[in-house]
Amino acid sequence: MTIDMTRDNQGEWETDVLVVGSGAGALTAAVTAAELGTRVLVIEKGHLWGGTSATSGGTLWIPCSHHMQAAGVEDSPEEALTYLQALIGDEVPASKLRAYIEHAAKMLEFIENSSGVQFRCVNYADYHMDLPGAKECRSHEPLPITAGMLGASYHSLQPMHVAGQAFGRINWTILEARPIITHRPGWLWNMLKVSGRYFLDLPQRYKTSRDRRLTAGNALLGQLRLALDKREVPLKLGVSLKELLVEDGRCVGAIVDASGETRTIKARRGVILGAGGFERNANMRRDNFVTESSPRWSGSQQNNTGDAIQAAAKVGAQLAFMDAAWWAPVISLSDEDRARPMFVERSLPGCIIVNGKGQRYMNEAASYFMTGGEMMRLNSSDCPTLPSWFVFDAHYRAKYMVGPLLPGPASRDRFIKPSVWEVLRKGATIAELAQAMHVDADVLQATFERFNEFAAKGEDPDFQRGVNLYDRYYGDPRSQPNPCLATLSQAPFYAFKIFPGDIGTKGGVLTDEKARALNAQGEPIPGLYAIGNTSASVMGRTYPGAGSTLGPAMTFGYLAAHHLAQSTAEGASESTAEGASEDAAEGSSIEPRQTL
Repeated sequence: MTIDMTRDNQGEWETDVLVVGSGAGALTAAVTAAELGTRVLVIEKGHLWGGTSATSGGTLWIPCSHHMQAAGVEDSPEEALTYLQALIGDEVPASKLRAYIEHAAKMLEFIENSSGVQFRCVNYADYHMDLPGAKECRSHEPLPITAGMLGASYHSLQPMHVAGQAFGRINWTILEARPIITHRPGWLWNMLKVSGRYFLDLPQRYKTSRDRRLTAGNALLGQLRLALDKREVPLKLGVSLKELLVEDGRCVGAIVDASGETRTIKARRGVILGAGGFERNANMRRDNFVTESSPRWSGSQQNNTGDAIQAAAKVGAQLAFMDAAWWAPVISLSDEDRARPMFVERSLPGCIIVNGKGQRYMNEAASYFMTGGEMMRLNSSDCPTLPSWFVFDAHYRAKYMVGPLLPGPASRDRFIKPSVWEVLRKGATIAELAQAMHVDADVLQATFERFNEFAAKGEDPDFQRGVNLYDRYYGDPRSQPNPCLATLSQAPFYAFKIFPGDIGTKGGVLTDEKARALNAQGEPIPGLYAIGNTSASVMGRTYPGAGSTLGPAMTFGYLAAHHLAQSTAEGASESTAEGASEDAAEGSSIEPRQTL
C-alpha cells in the first residue's frame, strides 16, 4: 500500500507502521504488515538498501520446516527446544525460544508464498552436534535470482561481501561453494560452471565486475524488495533515525534526518526497529566489550552504529547482551572498508592458529563464532591473542584460498598487493617466519613439531580438532583419516595477522515473544518493537547454526507485524482500520487480525 509522503506545514509524514532499517528482518516485517492491510513506510539510513543482510550468506536457521520434511529429515519442536536450551541455558526465557521455534517455519512458508523467494535446506551441520537435539539440515539458503528482476533497484542494493564470493567477485551458493573450497569430487567441474557463467556474461563484463546472478543475501533481499514493491510500500534511502516519539507512554513515531532536513514521522500503530547493531561504533564497542576491540575488525557494513539501540534506550527500553557479538576471526586490510571473516579456511588441513607467543590455544576448526569468541575470552599476558596468527605452509598456499590470497604456488607471491603484505608474513624456515611474526622461534618450532606429530596420526588430543561433525563440514575429504588435519612441512611458511572480529553485534533492546520492546520493569513499551541485531538476540550469547542471525530477525519481524496489525492504536482513524481490514481480506493469504 502506498503512503502519502506529502509534507504538511510542520514537515510531518504519516503512516500506520514505520520500519527502521532495510535488512531481511525489516523487509519481512514490512511485507507482512502490508499484507495484513496496514500502511507501511520503510526508512534506511544509508544510500544503499539491504543492510548487512544483503552482504551475508542469506542463510536462515529454521527448525521443523516443510523443506526438511520434504528432504526426509526428521525434526520436532521438542528436539529444537532441547538443543537451544542445552546451548543457551536460562539466559533467554523459554517462552521466547518456543515462539521462535513455533513461528519460524510459518514465517518461511509465508515469505515463500508472498514474495516468490524460494529456499532449500542444505546439509549444513548445527554448530554443536555433540548436544542433544542437534541436526544437520536446519539451515536454509535462498535460490539464485537474476539482477534484471530488480530493475533500477539493483543498482542501490548493498553488494555481497567479497569474503562471501568466489575469487572476491563471483556469486555462488552454499551447494556450489563447499565442493570447490574443500576439493570434494566434482569440484573442478563445479568451479568451471560457476566461473564460466560469470565470465561469459559478456555484456555485463564490459560494464562492471559486479555479478548479475544474485545468490545468498543478495538473492534473499532482492526477492523481499520485489515483494515490497508489489505492495507499493515506499523504501526511503538517506533517512536516518534521530529519536523516537513517545506520547502518554506509547511510541507514536520518530524524528528523522531526511537528507539533511529534520522531519517527523507519525506512526499510528507503532515503530519496528530493525536497523542492525552497533559494531561500527567505536565508543559503544569500548563501553560494552570486555577487551580491546575495533570497528575495523567488523565484517559488517559501515552504517551499523547503534542509532536505533540508543534511541530506544532514551525512551526507557531495557538493553541486554551488550557485551556479545556474532564473533569471527578476521583479516583486516587497510584498503578495504570492512574486515574479511574467516569462515572456512580454519577447517582445512595444513593450518594452525597461534597466539602472540607462537602457541596453539584452541580448536581452529570450530565455528567462526567459537573461534572468534575464544580469541576475545582468552586474551591475557599469558595468552596474548590480540592479534593471533593464522599459520600455513606452501602446500596449503597452493591448494586453498586464504582471505584475499588466491591459491597458487609461492612463485606468485610477487603479485600479492601491498595491503596484504601489511598483514602477511613469510619465512623460508620456521625460525625466519617466527622472526617476521615477532615470536620466540623455539616456541613456534615446538608448536609445529607437536602439531605435526598429531596431524600425521589424524588426531588432536590437545583441542580435538576434527572430532565434531561441524569441524569436518569444510574439511578436505582427501586428507585421511582426519579431513581437518595435515602436517605443516613444506617451505616457505606463511602467517596472516588475525583479530577477534564479528559479523555484527547481538546485544540490544530486550524484547518479548512478540518482539515488543521491554522497559526496565520488564513491561512492554506500547507501539515499540525491535528485531534482528537491534534487539537482544533470542540466541543469547550463543550461535546454534548457520542462519541464526537472519532466521530470528525475519521471524520476529513477522511476529511484530502481526501484533501491530492486530493492535488498535490510539489515534488510528476508523477509515484506516476499515481499509486495512478490507485490503488484507482481498490481497492476503493470511486472515486480517489473525491471532498467532
